[in-house]
Amino acid sequence: MNPIIANNRVAVITGAAKGIGAALAHKLSARGMKLCLFDNDGAALADLAATLKSECACVVGDVTSAADLTRLRDTAFQHFGETALLINNAAISAGAGPWGDVAAWRRQLEVNFFAVLQAQALFVPSMLAQQGQSAVVNLGSKEGITTPPGNAAYSVAKAGVKVLTEQLAHELRQCAGDKISAHLLVPGYTWTPMNFPGQDLSNPANKPDEPWMAAQVADYFVERFEQGDFYILCPDNAVSTALDAKRIQWAADDMIHNRPALSRWHQDYQDRFARYIGE
Repeated sequence: MNPIIANNRVAVITGAAKGIGAALAHKLSARGMKLCLFDNDGAALADLAATLKSECACVVGDVTSAADLTRLRDTAFQHFGETALLINNAAISAGAGPWGDVAAWRRQLEVNFFAVLQAQALFVPSMLAQQGQSAVVNLGSKEGITTPPGNAAYSVAKAGVKVLTEQLAHELRQCAGDKISAHLLVPGYTWTPMNFPGQDLSNPANKPDEPWMAAQVADYFVERFEQGDFYILCPDNAVSTALDAKRIQWAADDMIHNRPALSRWHQDYQDRFARYIGE
């Protein structure tokens, strides 16, 4: 039996009101975990809490605010006495290009990178001091691994989360053994408000074929987390695990073979990439 995702243990989730955060809340609540949920949408957070099966505390705030994240930590430890699982899920997609608006870059990095770093800095010392095993899960993105063109600020932020989480896992292993672990959850294409803004997600009939439901991501996460995986890369209905692996390998080989940057999208390499994928 997993000692972290377990009855009466406590999960903290940022960006919990909708999408993957809400799906994780439902999944962990069904497993008997108590929840401390954080979001900037208080009404949606209250609506979610009313549907959950386990004890829940809600904190409304801005994930870029150190004071609000401190309040989240204090609520978790004062109300429940521990944090077994910290899930840094909150994110935005709006970003900027390589010479785009610097303010948009800063906003992207504040939400998608520095908020994760701030939460780790606040929670990890207390998690190390508490009894029992615990874990930190950070939400990455395939755009932070293969870094496709189109939203440079988002790719940079999510690449930063990948490296940060790898470093966190190593440092925790060195100083605490298996007492606290770190994991990188990388969703595939998912039917969420962030990916489908303005669409009515309450009716499953509206969902396109390619994305997964957020609940599928939550199910996949728990299965792989309980196996002890660090990299939890989700497939979807269009991209298989094998295709993900080939895309990641191609991206890594750009440097090894001294190809042009982002050669997968370079006109001189598109046919070669297609043949590689088809092999």
